[in-house]
Amino acid sequence: MKTRAIDWQEFKQELLTEEERREIEDKASLMCALIAARKNSGMTQQKLSMAVGVKQPFIANIENGKKDPSLGLFMKILRSLGKTVKIVDMPRGKTA
Repeated sequence: MKTRAIDWQEFKQELLTEEERREIEDKASLMCALIAARKNSGMTQQKLSMAVGVKQPFIANIENGKKDPSLGLFMKILRSLGKTVKIVDMPRGKTA
């Protein structure tokens, strides 16, 4: 049996539900924003880990999506970067 390689877009369409796709995309966007905020603040993962009180590999695992921080830890990370969370309306058609 010959298998064919599929790209990420095909994989998402064929194997994931709309809700799963949205969750992955939202998480990726959030982590990209977190990484950008860290870099824009001039902080390394090591400096951020010291400010937050966790080990650097934990910050790396959060940034690469291997770990999900608790809300409290996420807020502590954001505060260390001079950021916070804001709840905004989603564009029409994007709600669950």
